[in-house]
Formats: sequence, C-alpha cells, structure tokens
Amino acid sequence: MQYEGVLTKMQTEAGSPIQYYLVFDDSFLHVNQLLGKDFEINFMGFRCTNCNKKKKIYRMGFCYDCFYSIPSAGDWIMRPELSTAHLGIADRDLAYEQKVQLQPHVVYLAASSDMKVGVTRKTQVPTRWIDQGASYATPLVEVPNRYLAGITEVALKQYFSDKINWKKMLLNDVPPIDLIARRNEASWNLPDEVMPYFETTAEKLYTLEYPVLEYPKKISSLNLTTTPAYSGKLMGIKGQYLIFEDGTVFNVRAYEGFVVQINV
Repeated sequence: MQYEGVLTKMQTEAGSPIQYYLVFDDSFLHVNQLLGKDFEINFMGFRCTNCNKKKKIYRMGFCYDCFYSIPSAGDWIMRPELSTAHLGIADRDLAYEQKVQLQPHVVYLAASSDMKVGVTRKTQVPTRWIDQGASYATPLVEVPNRYLAGITEVALKQYFSDKINWKKMLLNDVPPIDLIARRNEASWNLPDEVMPYFETTAEKLYTLEYPVLEYPKKISSLNLTTTPAYSGKLMGIKGQYLIFEDGTVFNVRAYEGFVVQINV
C-alpha cells in the first residue's frame, strides 16, 4: 500500500507495548503492524505545518517566516523559564501564551539513556516520556504554570542532565537507576517557591514498553535531504524513531514538514 503526506510526529497510545501511528491529511498508518516488514520512504518536498506553503522547513516543522513569528515557536517553548504569561506580559501572543503556560506542568526525572530532568504539561504525561524514548520516569513536582516548572528545571540542571544520548537510547543501553531515590535527593535542590508542591505531587514510577523486535548493535541516522529514498525492514519503534534491520534509524519528528511517500 502507498501513503503520501506531510510528516508530523507519530501519535501514540499508552499500552504494552506502546502503539504508534503516522497520521496524514486523509489517512493514517498503524506503524506497529509493519514490524518485521519492508518499509520504503521517499522524500517528495516540503510543506510548512503552519502556513501550508511549499517552503523549505527551517525548524520544528515550520518555514523560516513562521518559526520567527508564530507563538508556538517562541523561545519559552524550549526554555520554559522564559515564560511571562503569569505576569501578563506577552512574548508574541498573550492569549495563546496564557492558554499554554498557565496550566499545570510537571517537572520529571526520566531514564532514556542516563537520567535526565525535564518539563512537560500535565496533559502530556506520559506522551512526553514516550516521545523521548524513556524506559521509566517519575514526576518530581506538579506546579500551576510553565514558569515555575522552568525555574525548577534550571535549578536541577546543576545536578542532573537535561539531555538524552539518543544513540544509547536506541541501543537500549539504559543503566538501572532508582528514580524514586533520586527523586527524593532532587527535592533538596528545589527552588524555595516550588518546594511546597513536592509534598502534593504523587510518588509514582512509570515503566514504558516499546514495540521493538530487535535492537541494533550499531546505528546510522537516515537524512532525507541527502538520502531521499530509503527502504529496509522495520524492526522497532522507540521514542520518535523508526529502527531498521540494517541499523538505520529515522527520527520522524526531526522531519516534520517533509512531504513523503511511504510504501508498505
């Protein structure tokens, strides 16, 4: 069967294992059903996921103009400590920023490769952890806005990484980590204004299972701009990556806004 459309990050459903879907304008593909089968992908062009124009993608699925103008690409997205909606101060669009920033956020600890600290909206639990390929995760604090989550992450980055080693994640090289013990250690380094939220955040460990038939021994990353056509046998899905039998891995989210044709 043949599918064609604009890539966006795979949609997921929590389960054992997690279920993955590639969603296009008029169709969708349940990717789990393709494990162990041949999968062909061809790069056809670009389409900005905001303005829908056939313009080269700059970042996050957006063309250059959209990336530097729309509120969903503001600096506070990647750096939540820059959020100002709680002060009534706009970055690009106050109404949008109030809607996104002024809602419960969770600061968490997760093990995707080594342990990391991160921030997500409460509504994105456990989706955020799935997208990062976390093997397990635990909430540290739940706070009422993005700014408080951001300053908590900044404080904890002095002690914990906020990065993922994507190669170790895809090789399934995840060391055993007692996240609950580390959660309790982290509580001593919370900002004063955030500390009261620690006591009201439930202690819970999430374990995530990915649909992988076989993890690779070595990996190489597929770049659609230099290799516009690729085919291989799909062996697994983890994070937002497709894993193939020959060790090739493809980061779907990194190619949002790319128009592709998929044959399965």
